[in-house]
Amino acid sequence: MARYFLEVKYDGTAFHGSQLQGDLPTVQLAINKSLSTLLRKEVISFGASRTDEGVHALCNYYHFDFEAPLHPAFLYKLNAILPPTLSVSRMFQTHDPEFNARFAAISRRYRYRIYSKKDPFLVNRALYFPYTINVAALQETAAIIKEYTDFETFSKRNTQTRTFKCTILQSYWEQHETELHYIVEANRFLRGMVRGLVGTQLQVARGRCDTAAFRQIIEGRDCTKADFSVAGHGLYLEDITYPKGQLTEVKDAK
Repeated sequence: MARYFLEVKYDGTAFHGSQLQGDLPTVQLAINKSLSTLLRKEVISFGASRTDEGVHALCNYYHFDFEAPLHPAFLYKLNAILPPTLSVSRMFQTHDPEFNARFAAISRRYRYRIYSKKDPFLVNRALYFPYTINVAALQETAAIIKEYTDFETFSKRNTQTRTFKCTILQSYWEQHETELHYIVEANRFLRGMVRGLVGTQLQVARGRCDTAAFRQIIEGRDCTKADFSVAGHGLYLEDITYPKGQLTEVKDAK
């Protein structure tokens, strides 16, 4: 039995999140149906990172197992079956048949995009936020985030996680022409965590609270103190990294 990884990207506004939810259109359901159609037997995929409704992905991974050789034009055929809002960029075979897309990941990186001037071409692609923002305050809060490891404040309720510990590898804001982006990378993320981090930082940037209060919010471990209200469509799962040497790319025959 061989295990394959699919690197996928998708428009999150077309799905009710990434994880299976019965018959609702989700990324995982679309992948399962397309794989099962192409391979002519039921195939179940398993995702690396769960994304909420509206959240986009430039890079997410799903693994699946299959015992027979794949068609030499497998990627082409799979992309032809998948909906237009979801595509497979690359495919890999694992060296270890137990290598897991979710649990083997070393880090995940997200990007949140904000714009302040009305732009019809950014609708559902970034958050329209037409308010005065103190960018220096954002840089300060982003740096503060790296000092902490317990992020219970930024985890939505009804989560099944056993720990709220996360190691933040990167946390910063940067200007991209007319947009402001927040980039955060960690070994793991909690449910709703990035949107909570963004929304709460924006409260500081608008003068609703100061950096001392921001620290108190983190240390309070109370999710009712965080702001999760920013829209999902401004958020992108941008990259996932795995240990080197564990995946070998599989390409279509020319």
